[in-house]
Amino acid sequence: MENKIYGYIRVSTKEQNIERQMISLIDAGVARNEIYIDKQSGKDFKRPAYKKMMRKVREGDLIIVKSIDRLGRNYRDIMEQWRIITKEKKADILIQDMPLLDTTKTKDLLGTFISDVVLQLLSFVAENERDNIRQRQAEGIAAAKARGVQFGKPMIPMPENFSELYQQWEADQLSIKELASLCNMGRSTMYKRIGEYRKYLCHER
Repeated sequence: MENKIYGYIRVSTKEQNIERQMISLIDAGVARNEIYIDKQSGKDFKRPAYKKMMRKVREGDLIIVKSIDRLGRNYRDIMEQWRIITKEKKADILIQDMPLLDTTKTKDLLGTFISDVVLQLLSFVAENERDNIRQRQAEGIAAAKARGVQFGKPMIPMPENFSELYQQWEADQLSIKELASLCNMGRSTMYKRIGEYRKYLCHER
């Protein structure tokens, strides 16, 4: 049975362009119908296209990926998948941007050792970059909030006579449904705003 060549592409969002990875894989001799594409985060390997490809991979087959971060961004998971591909399935894998990560050319002991060391280093770098991106996003959000930028849905303004309505609700003259309707919001939001109002009252006292 003839060995097959598979290509794997991953981008983090549906809006990202896969053209650069696609061209690189096709130029390497991968048939279009053997290229598997996932459009989701690389934090783990719970990806439909990757799983489908791995079900087809047999001994002697070759998987080609443009760069290590396209394979994934979780250090331990990358190492585990590499082990599954090369040891369990006895297939080969080639990372195009890093020629040392080509198991078709590193069958001897020294070659395998070098490949393992490079893989560990690049996998660590890929995961570290994911953590850095997450930290930069958190810092950016914190800085924006400090400038007064609001995130999420805009808060529904309370009616001017809310204190009166609140007192009527407290006196069982209004149901929560009626109070929420008068304030133009749902019941769950109404309970949240009541809690905020009670905190405000306690602070004022």
